[in-house]
Amino acid sequence: MRIARFLGQFACVCGLLGAGVKPAHALENNVTTYHNDGARTGWNQWETELTPAAVAGASFKQLARVQLDEQVDAEPLYMARQTLTGLGTHDVVYVATENNSVYAIDANTGKILIHRSLGVPVPLSAIPGGCPNNVRSVGINSTPVIDSASKTLYVITFNYGNKTPVYWIHALDLATLKDKIPRVRVAASATLTDGKTFNFSASTNRQRAGLLLKKGTVYAAFTSFCDNIPSSTRGWVLGWQTDTLRSLDKVITNTLATSPQTYFLSTIWMSGYGLATDGFGSIFFVTGNSDPKNTQWYPNNLAESVVKMRSDLGVVQSYFTPGTAATGRSALDKTDQDFGAGGVMVIPPQPGKVPRLAVAAGKVGTMYLMNRDSLGGYTNGADKVLQKVDIGECYCGPSYYQGSDGVGRVISSGGQQVKVWKIVTSSTAAPRLVLESTSAAITSGQDSGFFTSVTSSSKKAGSQVIWALSRPSRQNPAAIQLYAFDPSKVTKGASKTLFVGAAGQWPNGDGNANLVPLVTNGHVYVASYKQLSIFGLGAPGTKVKEEGVPETAALQEEAEPALPGHVIYGKLTRFEKSAFTLETRTGTVTVDAAPAEKAETRALPVVGRAYMARGEYDKQGVLQAVSIQRVKDQPELWKEDR
Repeated sequence: MRIARFLGQFACVCGLLGAGVKPAHALENNVTTYHNDGARTGWNQWETELTPAAVAGASFKQLARVQLDEQVDAEPLYMARQTLTGLGTHDVVYVATENNSVYAIDANTGKILIHRSLGVPVPLSAIPGGCPNNVRSVGINSTPVIDSASKTLYVITFNYGNKTPVYWIHALDLATLKDKIPRVRVAASATLTDGKTFNFSASTNRQRAGLLLKKGTVYAAFTSFCDNIPSSTRGWVLGWQTDTLRSLDKVITNTLATSPQTYFLSTIWMSGYGLATDGFGSIFFVTGNSDPKNTQWYPNNLAESVVKMRSDLGVVQSYFTPGTAATGRSALDKTDQDFGAGGVMVIPPQPGKVPRLAVAAGKVGTMYLMNRDSLGGYTNGADKVLQKVDIGECYCGPSYYQGSDGVGRVISSGGQQVKVWKIVTSSTAAPRLVLESTSAAITSGQDSGFFTSVTSSSKKAGSQVIWALSRPSRQNPAAIQLYAFDPSKVTKGASKTLFVGAAGQWPNGDGNANLVPLVTNGHVYVASYKQLSIFGLGAPGTKVKEEGVPETAALQEEAEPALPGHVIYGKLTRFEKSAFTLETRTGTVTVDAAPAEKAETRALPVVGRAYMARGEYDKQGVLQAVSIQRVKDQPELWKEDR
């Protein structure tokens, strides 16, 4: 590797980004972790082929489509010139599915080189309340991470051995996808405020956020399944030593021993966004909701907060919780407006008075610009952050790039638009974000927001391309689309749209398509439902190459195993104690939520939001619900009642 010149203030600092260090060979532009780097910028600054002109031209198209065995929630990862045992050397894209499968696929042709099964995934029937925010079974839900030095892929699987949900962490050899050392069962315990021991429960915790590799430790965060079983579900961050998988570090986000209604949570999901690091020994994440009636807060409960932890997970170095005296601190919890729906991005060092910054946003749609040295805590008055800007409801996470002027930009993707924010700095004043451009609205459904990546050729003017993936807006067809925008071509505040094209399907309308486009070495990789799509520059008239897909096969969702009882979808029009009224597609249904409340499988009721209720009708025609879960508000995404 040769050291490139400093790119303004965007120098490589303690491994924060890896930017500023150009690969010795063009094909060594590996992507080994979620959103490109530990800061989670999503920026590949060494892309020379996919220029705005090339992407807008007729030669940019889908080149190959690879059939996989199940839905993919994880971002693909990429290793150039990887030697595979008995198969020679290939540029390889690694893809993990919800069937606990890991694939090594030729990144140029789409040929499946290795397919490894890591055991039986956990069926929906074994998920608390049949949480619909999942596919038929849950296997590998988060983005793995690669240690390129040791040629190891770390991945966490969710297995159903002996009909019991168990998490395992694996260290797989990139050359064979075999375990380099024996897998290790995920386990942990913590001490609550009353001195009692609280044990990690695989049955109630979901591993969604992307894995983080930092100085010989792999970190993973855990959340809940649809906020079900809140009496025994809390947020966790766990760590393992890379060479032995020995458990090292842990933190639990909620150590309260009691709650007025035995409701805890404060979990870490971030719509799949990865745990972040600043390169200086700290880890960052965002937490979700806790007790909606009487939330207790820091230091014993890190709910609705951006958290900065020391890397040994032993000290909270700083935190920020949104809130004002006018709305009350628990307003986010009371209205199901989790801050933790979005991830936190560490902004690379900036010039000026405050060089170390971070941004995060959640369901409310406010993006906060924070000083990483002091995130802001909580006050009864104005939030102690540097700035607040509106980006739209965000089940999403930001990206970052530096322009040819040497100035950093933050890319937000709340609502249905890409927004580019210029970071304006000064030696005397605090930095601020200034809106530079806004994309056309993308066609996207489910919950608001989506994910982006960005490419450029170093700081070359006009080389930047912002890539985005939509979510399906209908149950059928459940299409997702790839978008590309040019932020340097702005007309009346709008960035130029370069490309829009079909990129796959997502028939699981109840579960968000938290998909991130992987862009490197002249290709874009989009993993979705049973499919990996490869985009790039091809000759005119060439057909999409199908790999592992019979000519007559269609990527249709298979019938889900039916959970017991009737299922109805509808919007909540009123509720009084346990009596819910749902406005369905065909009329009004009265639902008794008491059985679901007893089972702790009833979502927080918010009038105007949509729910799925499952149970049996009594003689009076009231649905006795054993589960009531939040679903998407658009009826076009609802599945059929039964």
